[in-house]
Amino acid sequence: MRLIGMLDSPYVRRVAISARLLGLPFEHEAVSVFRHYDTFAAINPVVKAPTLVTDDGVVLMDSGLILEHLERLAGRSLGPADLADHARAQRILGLALAASEKTVSLVYEFNLRPEDKQHGPWVERVRGQLAEAWRLLEAEVAAPPPGFEGSQAWLTCAVVWTFAIRTLPGSIDAATCPALAALTARAEATPAFRATPFD
Repeated sequence: MRLIGMLDSPYVRRVAISARLLGLPFEHEAVSVFRHYDTFAAINPVVKAPTLVTDDGVVLMDSGLILEHLERLAGRSLGPADLADHARAQRILGLALAASEKTVSLVYEFNLRPEDKQHGPWVERVRGQLAEAWRLLEAEVAAPPPGFEGSQAWLTCAVVWTFAIRTLPGSIDAATCPALAALTARAEATPAFRATPFD
């Protein structure tokens, strides 16, 4: 399998770490949707990261859909089996992905849009949504469900926190999220994370 995309993307990185935790071998190709657009388009004309090319040559995209395929391939899930615990883990995962989406929106707004074209009310709305995602996520991971450590929700929380701290440090007051910061420190010290560093 080939995983296409840069590891500074939380979506690419969560797929790469998940594949390692599932014991699935893959080749990572660090192709940027910005700097290597034509190269990426030759693999996936939609130019969406992450892109996964299966051993049969099928081109998959969207991290959630790729992860569903990888879990089927591995014959096991990175989520809890118990229904109630699964619901809690899915809530945590949804909050982490919301924080990721809002962080990406702000990164694009500040890095790609000229300052005179930035819309202040929209930026403030996204900042408010992001702050709420962090607040709710911190409350959830402070008392997580059984089996949380090592789950998809757990690893996505850590990946998104690292992404936000590295790309938009001003968007977070780390002191208000000690559980998230501690979770991320533990995760980043594991072999799967160390083998898949944020570039």
